[in-house]
Amino acid sequence: MSLFASIRKDIKTVFDHDPAAISTLEVLLAYPGFHARQFHRLAHTLFKWHIPFLPRLISHISRFLTGIEIHPGAMIGDGFFIDHGMGVVIGETSEIGDNVTLYQGVTLGGTSHQRTKRHPTLGNNVVVGVGAQLIGSITIGDNTKVGAGSVVVNSVPANATVVGVPGRVVAIRNPDTDTVERLPDPVGEKLENLERRIAELEQRLTILEGKQR
Repeated sequence: MSLFASIRKDIKTVFDHDPAAISTLEVLLAYPGFHARQFHRLAHTLFKWHIPFLPRLISHISRFLTGIEIHPGAMIGDGFFIDHGMGVVIGETSEIGDNVTLYQGVTLGGTSHQRTKRHPTLGNNVVVGVGAQLIGSITIGDNTKVGAGSVVVNSVPANATVVGVPGRVVAIRNPDTDTVERLPDPVGEKLENLERRIAELEQRLTILEGKQR
């Protein structure tokens, strides 16, 4: 896809994902996620040309203007959308597929100090919710949704829904039949059992207090 076609797709993506978008001029002038994406295009190109210093300077300027930090080395596909964007951090070896959406506060972070693949790889059509943290050289499969506030440290299969700390797969959608298979949630079940037990104990305590009066 040519540069201008890719930029046009970025603009269309904003309209597809944000009902508050009114005009192309508004997107061009007042959408920090769109601005950060364009800054990254330039920084990444210079980075691939092995030009020193300048790519990081452009990335730094972009962070100052948009609140979004994208390392020049990160690879990003077409149709990328950052909603609101403040606090988004995308590490150097991150790889992002097409039509990916990130909400504010998302981190694609690393866990190693070695110059290796140490940041996440996101497939196509992935949605990452507010404040989610994806850490390490993990792979997030196509069409996966990561819930707000989740901390994901292990790879996730395609068509999954991930929630919690640490992130766990709670559902997988079958794209052929468009049905959703709910998976067992041991942590959730334990919490429900704990809440039920607490309610029973509170009820017993109320009865005992009534007898003592």
